[in-house]
Amino acid sequence: MIDKHIRFDWAIKKLLRDKANYVVLEGFLSELLHQDLAIKTLLESEANQQTKDDKYNQVDVLAETEDGELILIEVQNDSQHDYFHRMLYGTSTLVTEYLKQGQEYGEIKKIYSINIIYFNLGEGEDYLYRGRLEFVGVNLGDILQPTKTQEIKYKIQAVADIYPEYYLLKVRNFNDVTNSGLEEWLYFLKNSEIKEEFAAKGMTEAKETLRFNNLSAEERAAYNRYLKEKRDEASKLSTQEFETQLKIEQAEIRGKEKGQRNLLLRQLESRFGEMSASVMAKIEELTAQDLERLGEAMWDFNSSEDLRNWLQENFT
Repeated sequence: MIDKHIRFDWAIKKLLRDKANYVVLEGFLSELLHQDLAIKTLLESEANQQTKDDKYNQVDVLAETEDGELILIEVQNDSQHDYFHRMLYGTSTLVTEYLKQGQEYGEIKKIYSINIIYFNLGEGEDYLYRGRLEFVGVNLGDILQPTKTQEIKYKIQAVADIYPEYYLLKVRNFNDVTNSGLEEWLYFLKNSEIKEEFAAKGMTEAKETLRFNNLSAEERAAYNRYLKEKRDEASKLSTQEFETQLKIEQAEIRGKEKGQRNLLLRQLESRFGEMSASVMAKIEELTAQDLERLGEAMWDFNSSEDLRNWLQENFT
């Protein structure tokens, strides 16, 4: 029997901020960034302050590693069209916020922006995207490299090592196949399930820390309220999306009917001259299906009187 585990977005708000549980986040980040790292502390920042109503359902954690690097983790459940811009704002804020007055630019901290999203952002089928800034020669196509002095002074191997680095995990795109430690974490992020055989970094601790049965009665109640809120939000979003799509389809139908009606009126006026007000009013009432019938029948009419009689017989 598979143990029930809690959702990562709730855990990162409530459990993983505890220093005793840093090892879970460290394991996930180590698998993602392909380097062993240790979290020194969790920080507060303008970039990761949570609003009272949590309007956009974002979960932000700002961690400082023992190497002095900053890692901003965001979990986003609801669709946000300007989310790319939000990512830029988050890292830009950190760049200036953690450079003390009077410090030289070389003291700017390396920033990793980790974005775990549960909606379709942009157009792409992969489940993991990495954004890394490089300067590429316009004429020669070469990548601009730091000097040896810069490598030693700033402890970098590439110019890109200075700039913020972005990771986008499009969780819904993951196919549930686990052949690596990172894919085991993706499986958990998508399914809130940790299989017994999972052995990724931090996963052993996550199996125990994030076990639903290990929550206190108060934590269980809070978690169940959170799940209910998420179900309610999903239901509202689904209803809004359905209503929006319905309005679009209805507008398309009305547009199609208007086009059909205008075309038929031009054809009828070309054959029989200007239509009487009563005939025009009757045609305005016709549905798309009725307009198709009229379009098929009109070529059998020899006069406007035939048209008037046909409308009278079929749509009295």
